[in-house]
Formats: sequence, C-alpha cells, structure tokens
Amino acid sequence: MSARIADVYRRFAEFEAEGVSNTYFEWSSAIAEDPEIADLISELPGIKVQPNLVFAAARHLGAPVGPYPPFRAWLVENWTSVVSIVMARATQTNEAARCAVLLPVLSRIDGPLALIEAGASAGLCLYPDRYSYRYEVDGRTVSLDPASGPSVVQIPCVIDARDVPTRLPSIAWRAGADLNPIDPTDQDQLAWLETLVWPEHTARRDRLHAASTIAADDPPNLRQGDILAAIPELIKQAPAGAKVVVFHSAVLVYLPADRRQEFAEKMLALGDVTWVSNEGPGVFPFITDQVERPVGGRTILAVDGRPVALVGPHGQSYESLN
Repeated sequence: MSARIADVYRRFAEFEAEGVSNTYFEWSSAIAEDPEIADLISELPGIKVQPNLVFAAARHLGAPVGPYPPFRAWLVENWTSVVSIVMARATQTNEAARCAVLLPVLSRIDGPLALIEAGASAGLCLYPDRYSYRYEVDGRTVSLDPASGPSVVQIPCVIDARDVPTRLPSIAWRAGADLNPIDPTDQDQLAWLETLVWPEHTARRDRLHAASTIAADDPPNLRQGDILAAIPELIKQAPAGAKVVVFHSAVLVYLPADRRQEFAEKMLALGDVTWVSNEGPGVFPFITDQVERPVGGRTILAVDGRPVALVGPHGQSYESLN
C-alpha cells in the first residue's frame, strides 16, 4: 500500500508542485521516499490520501512550514489530529482566478447567463463579471474591468492574443451545488479555504479574501447536495430567457469514473445548456483523447465535451487548442 502512496506523492511533486510550491514539492518528494510516513497516509480511505488535503490539514493545525524534517516530526506526533481534520474536511480550493480562463468562453456566449457551478465551494467563481482581469499578451497587458470600475479582485493571466476577451458576461442568475457549501461570511470556513492555498501563494490568499467580500455582499444560491442530482434541479430553476451555463473546475476528479461519465452524459444530453469543464487529464478520457499537445501540469478547458484550451490549474495561463 505504501508503494501506491509513494507513487501518488511522487506524481504530485513532479506534475503539480514543482515550480509552483517549493514547500509542497519538498514535502511530497520526501514522502515518496519515506515508507513510514507513506504507511501512515495509506491508512486514509480513497481520495483522502491526496497530498494537498493532508498538507492543508497539517497546516490548519499549526504544522511548521519549511524543511521536511521538522514537518515530518510534527506530522508523526500529531497524526491522529491530522486524520480527524482530513476526514472532516475536503479540498474545496475556491480559486477565483480560474475565472480568467473561463472568461474567454463565457464572454462569447450570448446572454444574459444563468451561471451554475458544480462543486461551488463558497461560490467565488460565480462572479466573473465582478472581477478585473490583466491579460498578458505578447509582452503587453490588456485590462478588462467591470463597468463600475476596477474591482478589488484583479486577476493576471497569460493568454494567446486572439483569445483575449473583449467584454465581461451579463449574468442574470448565479447558483451552485456542493456536498458542503461554504458560507463566505463564516470566518472559520474561510480559514479552511485559506489553508488550502499553497504556502508561498500570498497573492492567492489576498485574492481569496477580496473575492469573499464580493460574494458576502451578494450571496449566490448555493445548494447542498450531490452534483448529479442537484445540478439538474438548479437548471430547472434558472430564469426564463437566460442562457444556462453549467461549469466546474477541478471537481469531477473527486468522483469515481462511472459517475464522471454519468455526469458528462447528463450534460451532453441537454441541448439548451452549455457545459464548460475545466479538469485534469484523465478525468474525462473522451476529452483527453482529443488533445494532441502535451498537457503537463495544466488542466483541459472544454465546451460541450470539446477541448478548447490548456490552462493553468489556478487560472494563470490559457493556451488555445483551436
């Protein structure tokens, strides 16, 4: 079992953490070569072994952020408490910056839009019309702001020149579903979201707090429940005359393969709904098989099952596939 954990942590180090978080790269690389710690983690069920959840749970309890040896000693001493947090919580990373890679798609859909997010967490990605964007294009910056002026949330993104959005979408209604929706006004729940942000990513933590103030001022309609049942119900509630868009980012990976396929089939069967998925390679094999370029550590942005771009997992880049 520890060999499987070693492989999970090695892959996380190589494909997700390297060049993104020195701390998580060191920790995950070391655990891949540490049978004792791998054995501890192997006691966790299923998806709970994921590195970012284990690391966040430890940090939430005060684990030292830095070199692996002190972290390892702390982890061994406090493992029972870490397990309690891991079992009670989930990776609900709510990265508002992902709106920067959703925007090229959303801006081209005739609105107004009824925006529905599967796996919404606190719903921070339901406000693409309330954020400011700073797109880096061929050495220059293209700015895009709400009509009211620059937002407290400003999102940078490197993008192809032809895909730079020229407008923000008109959103008539916003809703989402999650097994455990997070209240953006609840400071304890926000503290967990903050812990999910990787250690060195100060700008992401600042953006999280800024975006949460926007959500708190105008809370979205968040429903607790399984997305396969809840999303169809939310679609029925969308206001007449609005174009329904269902989207998700790094969410379906947490479902078993058969349920992912079931969700995809449900979405593709809805001819009057636009389905936007932003998931890692392998989550939807029928989408990944259409991509001929190396994906690397990026995710695949697809519209109605057709890949349109390779994007940074936290919204930092957009490379068109068209």
